[in-house]
Amino acid sequence: MNIESKKDVMDVLAMPQTEFWNTVAVEAKQLHRSENGNTLIATAMLGFDNICKNQCLYCGMRASNAAVERYRLEPDRVLRSGEIAAEMGFRRIFLISGEDPKYGFENILKIVEALNAKDFFISLAIGELSKNQYVELKNAGADEYVLKFEMSQREVFNRMKPSTDYDRRMKGIGWIKESGLELASGSIVDYPGQTAEQLAEDLLLTRDLGISWAPVIPYMPAKGTPLALEGGSGSTEKNLKVISMLRIMMPRINITAQQPGKDLSKGLADPQGNLDALNAGANMLFADMLPDALARNFSVVDNRITLGLDHIESMAREAFMSVQF
Repeated sequence: MNIESKKDVMDVLAMPQTEFWNTVAVEAKQLHRSENGNTLIATAMLGFDNICKNQCLYCGMRASNAAVERYRLEPDRVLRSGEIAAEMGFRRIFLISGEDPKYGFENILKIVEALNAKDFFISLAIGELSKNQYVELKNAGADEYVLKFEMSQREVFNRMKPSTDYDRRMKGIGWIKESGLELASGSIVDYPGQTAEQLAEDLLLTRDLGISWAPVIPYMPAKGTPLALEGGSGSTEKNLKVISMLRIMMPRINITAQQPGKDLSKGLADPQGNLDALNAGANMLFADMLPDALARNFSVVDNRITLGLDHIESMAREAFMSVQF
């Protein structure tokens, strides 16, 4: 199956769900078997700081959301979490935070250097940085940087993310690639007001960026955000189609399987949602290294529930996949 044009993408988005599962999803799953050995990538995740200076319309951690209890983990505590992850067998770690200038970039570099010494594959998502800072992270031992473009239409991006702008975001994405870091990027699927044509444009930009990982999820409203007043959750069915199309268009990338199902109260750890994503071609699940009391406040979206290693292993068994740490 060739998915190359906007029309190709829109044809799949309009496809009845039964037809999708019998055709597109089957091909995506077969591609993952043949190209990647049908492995499920297990990654330790640590949201080490939920303080953010930005005012994104959709994010629960936006600076003005007073409902969120803020925290900032000291570097020693981050490194202790890394040690625990290593003891559990993880070889990949994803460090994510709000865009918090007061954390101190030197502290980030020290954390990366220490985790690199433990032979972790290190992914980071800490917001927009300078060109030189991406180079410094690469030199310190970071492997991958996550900077989502979120939406590919300049005017929509500038409305949704008033603390930055589209051109600055795309320049940062270019700097990441120039630094030698692998680029993880992608979009929000089916946010209020998004058209099928806009979603198709997002998918094609994801392909054109040559990414290593697509951390794609459907729009999930967060309390205390302006966008939550404009509409409900995005379609999980559309999101599954996006996952399969990404696998067909870019067979070797990683794709997030931490996805919601029909019961949104179960969050991103919904077993059926995760299993559907794996069967649509996704291949990456996360174990949250935060204690529950803090994890509830890393609230980019509501019910951002993730589970541990037992959940990952259970999903692998149900999807007949092997786990790669």
